Amino acid sequence: MGSLKKRSINLAGHATSLALEPEFWTVLQSAASIDRISLAGLIQRIDAGRGERPLASACRVFALLHAQAGEAGTV
Repeated sequence: MGSLKKRSINLAGHATSLALEPEFWTVLQSAASIDRISLAGLIQRIDAGRGERPLASACRVFALLHAQAGEAGTV
């Protein structure tokens, strides 16, 4: 995996930065395109459902589950 790529995201009116490996950003962008929403919109959804999990971890888990579902043909 490559080095971390940092992006700025506005969540609930607050600017925050999120650092993920480029491979995760690629999967998140693909998921956002499939749902016809922006990447920021997808991350807002992930943020809303993450509970106590750190945002970066929640995004990685979402990307992993999305990729696994795609391999299973369920995306």
